[in-house]
Amino acid sequence: MAENNVARGIALMIAATLMFTLMDVCAKALSTRVDTVQTLWARYTVQMVLVTLIVSPRLRSVVHTQRPGLQVFRAIVLLGTTGFFFFGFKKMSLIETTALMQTAPILIMIGAAVFLGETFGIRRAVAAAVALIGAMIVLRPGTDAFTPYALLTLGGVICYSTYALATRYAGRGEDVWTSLFYTGTVATLVLCVMVPFFWQPLEASDLPYMLGVGLLGTMGQLLLIRALSMAPASLLAPFTYVALIFSSVWGVVFFNNYPDGPVYIGALVIVGAGLYVWHRETRVKTS
Repeated sequence: MAENNVARGIALMIAATLMFTLMDVCAKALSTRVDTVQTLWARYTVQMVLVTLIVSPRLRSVVHTQRPGLQVFRAIVLLGTTGFFFFGFKKMSLIETTALMQTAPILIMIGAAVFLGETFGIRRAVAAAVALIGAMIVLRPGTDAFTPYALLTLGGVICYSTYALATRYAGRGEDVWTSLFYTGTVATLVLCVMVPFFWQPLEASDLPYMLGVGLLGTMGQLLLIRALSMAPASLLAPFTYVALIFSSVWGVVFFNNYPDGPVYIGALVIVGAGLYVWHRETRVKTS
């Protein structure tokens, strides 16, 4: 039963990563159309409305939380994550941003061991290090990726790692929908105060992207919360590396941005490391 939960958690993490990379496509497309604060507002307002409608028959129980401070904290760091990345999209490609994001699993694994008491064995450490090497092959330090916008992305990495650890901790006793409700509602309230100062007129062609940012972000977050409730954060962390594969494809399909050889080499290294962890944790019984 425990092995089944781990396998499901890994599958849910990969699905969440897919949703988030598609959300990034919408945000990247909007980065030259509207102000980034508008995009953030759409991301969280759609989530708040959608989640409220779904849980309305039991809204009172969903709103009840044993950790209100933790829920607000999670919402703020997730807003920080999204904000840093969306601003980074103004000058960085999907693959550059995603490559920098791959430093997050290292922080998550270390944080999970320090703050959550999770196991951080040699096999997980080696797999994470190998995957990080793959990310560096894609990124190639010294290229245009290292700009002030790259620093914004690194800020997003720190926020995301903090969010993932807080989500894992909250998942031990909180309803998934409670966590989803608070992240959407707190962020929407903050952004509703800000967005009037940044609002720009919308074209009809902007609306599908605005809606897509919200829907895909909500789906991704729900899948992420469920994944972290089923398996240790340190185990799931390396599987976020598949975002490099998705982002490479979306860059070609939507932005005519063709990755070169090092992207494919790095992607193979990353996938190999992830498959190694999958095999060791779900197929092989440790002695």
